[in-house]
Amino acid sequence: MVLKLFSASFPGAGGGIVALVLAEKQILFEHVLVDLKAKEQKTPEFLAMNPFGQVPVIEDEGFILYESRAICRYLAEKYADQGTPLLPKGFNERALVEQAASVELADFHRAVSKVVREAVSKVNRGLPIDQSALDQGLANLSAKLDVYEVILSKHRFLAGDEFTLADLFHYAFAPVLAEGGVNIMTSKGPNVARWWNELMSRPAWVKLKAEGIKGTVG
Repeated sequence: MVLKLFSASFPGAGGGIVALVLAEKQILFEHVLVDLKAKEQKTPEFLAMNPFGQVPVIEDEGFILYESRAICRYLAEKYADQGTPLLPKGFNERALVEQAASVELADFHRAVSKVVREAVSKVNRGLPIDQSALDQGLANLSAKLDVYEVILSKHRFLAGDEFTLADLFHYAFAPVLAEGGVNIMTSKGPNVARWWNELMSRPAWVKLKAEGIKGTVG
């Protein structure tokens, strides 16, 4: 039974990072398109898989799992021996990945989502920008990236010298900043810029950005 990914088709947010893990791990999957505008994620059938009515969801040999970061960890663990090794096997090395992943969720994600909401989401919906909120969000994000600059001065990626889930999780929203003319990821500091440019040039991301989420079977 082939793995199924239930999500929208755009390359960002939770569905995007799951699709990236599938690509990096070279996992064959069927993409089941969920029409968010039509509220397909709120149907009884979908709610039976995810009671919160959100994407993404995967079904792997009858096992159903929701929440994008949980899905990414599951895939990296189950398919550890194929594709890119996104989680190290060493105890200390793994702890450093989890540390960086916690920082991404608790600090970076909170900061970047506020900027995206003002600089991109509102613009796309024709709503006025709250400049005060945007300035505050940018200041907060800038402060987080100041710390990233220090971390990335010591090693190539956030948890060491290898690309891991801690780096991959940043694809959920940060690439959208450029759509709003916010180039903070490449202008904040040389180490952040070097790291971010490397992430943006990874083949799996380049393909996903160009094509959107597409299954490899079905």
